[in-house]
Amino acid sequence: MSQSEELVVAALEEYCRSQDDAVAILAAAASLGVDPLDYCMHRFGVPAHVVMERAAHWAGLAFSRIIPKTADVPPDAVRLDALAQIRSVREMLYDRQVTYFAPKFEELVRLRPIVAKDVQLRRRLCVVPGATIRASLAAGHSESLMDAARQRLARRWPYASANLDLGRVTRWLFVLAGLVLVLLVGLAPVFDLLLPVTGLLLVVPAIFRIVAVLGKFDVPFRAPPLADADLPVYSVLIPLRNEAHMVPLLRRAMTAIDYPPEKLDIKFVVESSSVQTVGAVTDLLDDARFELVRVPDGRPHTKPKALNYALPFVRGEHVVVYDAEDIPDPDQLRLAAAGFAADPGVDCLQAELLVDNARENLLTGLFTGEYASQFGVLLPAFARWRLPMPLGGTSNHFRVRALREMGGWDAFNVTEDADLGVRLARLRYRTGMLASQTYEEAPVTLDGWMRQRTRWMKGWMQTFIVHNRRPWMLWRDMGWRNFLAFEIHVGSLIVSPLLHTTFLAGLAVTLLLGRQPFGDVGPASLAALGILLLGYGGSFALVVAGLLRLGQRRLLLMQLLLPAYWVLHALATLRAGHQLLRRPHFWGKTTHGLTRLERSFSPTNPLPQLRSRRSLGTSVDATPG
Repeated sequence: MSQSEELVVAALEEYCRSQDDAVAILAAAASLGVDPLDYCMHRFGVPAHVVMERAAHWAGLAFSRIIPKTADVPPDAVRLDALAQIRSVREMLYDRQVTYFAPKFEELVRLRPIVAKDVQLRRRLCVVPGATIRASLAAGHSESLMDAARQRLARRWPYASANLDLGRVTRWLFVLAGLVLVLLVGLAPVFDLLLPVTGLLLVVPAIFRIVAVLGKFDVPFRAPPLADADLPVYSVLIPLRNEAHMVPLLRRAMTAIDYPPEKLDIKFVVESSSVQTVGAVTDLLDDARFELVRVPDGRPHTKPKALNYALPFVRGEHVVVYDAEDIPDPDQLRLAAAGFAADPGVDCLQAELLVDNARENLLTGLFTGEYASQFGVLLPAFARWRLPMPLGGTSNHFRVRALREMGGWDAFNVTEDADLGVRLARLRYRTGMLASQTYEEAPVTLDGWMRQRTRWMKGWMQTFIVHNRRPWMLWRDMGWRNFLAFEIHVGSLIVSPLLHTTFLAGLAVTLLLGRQPFGDVGPASLAALGILLLGYGGSFALVVAGLLRLGQRRLLLMQLLLPAYWVLHALATLRAGHQLLRRPHFWGKTTHGLTRLERSFSPTNPLPQLRSRRSLGTSVDATPG
């Protein structure tokens, strides 16, 4: 039996009892292009620390599951983005320097005869799991990592940070200007003068929606699948804060992912102050796919800061972000990897987000219609038209290289996905829609919906202000076409709920006073009526098209309540404006796991009642490039 075969037998013990078994395991690992030790950990369910301890003892080396906190980090670890590649740290242990390292399979095979001849070498080397190395590096560099998590974007791009470009005076001017605009529009004599402004903010987005509805829904391109051997290492980041109760669901969703487990790098990114969540994730770490990244307590307490903290430890070529309640399609990572491989120019892919508790109450039904229209109809149209595409807060797939070049996430923007979509367009990076679904839980209470929507609206305000601080640079970066699309689309998202509510209030007062709603028939009245019909018609058409595409006809009737739903948006916008002035970086946490419905799924056909009727594939129609 060869040395390599002996090592496999030693590492697996109960699962590999013969030379033939060892030869088969080595061949399988070679065919996938993965380290045999990784193959043993993932394919046989043996915890990483057990495999590494057995391998260390076979090689005649010491083993430890921990590294003392006094460990000295090698000089090359100063490059934070290289932390994921570091596999050794040194420490003075009593009278000698010990190197703690996570060896590869071939390294152990080569070391065994050397260690047998050099007794002193045994005292200077100690084997540890790879996750232990990364945890030690995180502990030793926590201050630098936190500083980079906060300032990574500002250092890379000084003119696009919600921390530097969102001063108090700027915030007050923005909120006051918005309120003045809405109040002036509410005054009938002034409305005629502002008709072009309201037309721009309401009619153009309505035309976008109508054209999107009339466009094609079919995926124009399906990337050819990759063989397992050709699939790259794929990282998954799951930020959590006070969400221990969601960990079992996440475990089921992540273990259902159809991807070679040796090439999965799933990291739960947890605030250290969330003690129960840290404990719940720690219970999962016997699965070699999972790893815990503890984020030290420190402001801002935002999701993008946590993601930035974890970014240096990402080992994959691609990375995706999932939220606590997400259930992605099992083949989503395969489709994304195939899409990136098919078009090297694509830097980001957004999966479709669907709601799986749509029938819980009226609020979740209206939320479902909103998601169906946004992710099923409008965003695919934006991708086809190559316009700046507002990303969803989850299921964003990135090339890690491009994400680092962009400066990562803005730690101070509470709608980091919106900001990142704009920066992708400014840098002329390409974004496409991924024809795969991720299932989410809609807020089931009005309080939960309002907190979430307030944060979203505040984030859109932050994004709009930050990128318009230097409009000439925005024009230059995006080009005039995308510049206008950004101004109109984002401006409309912020202002249109308030304009809608102002119109409804004015209409109610007019009717109560017994007056004609549009006064004397004239050009201004006809234009106002046209704006009204286009605005409401475009929104209704988009929602109906999205629901019909999903086969959710039962939800159509409740969409008649959309005007009332938009009034809720207006209240959230007013709350967002107030928070923008008082607490600009406050993260209104969404509480997940409140649904009364069973979120059951199978790896092959999750939630079939919400399944899209179109085939899965990858659309690489993309934003600017």
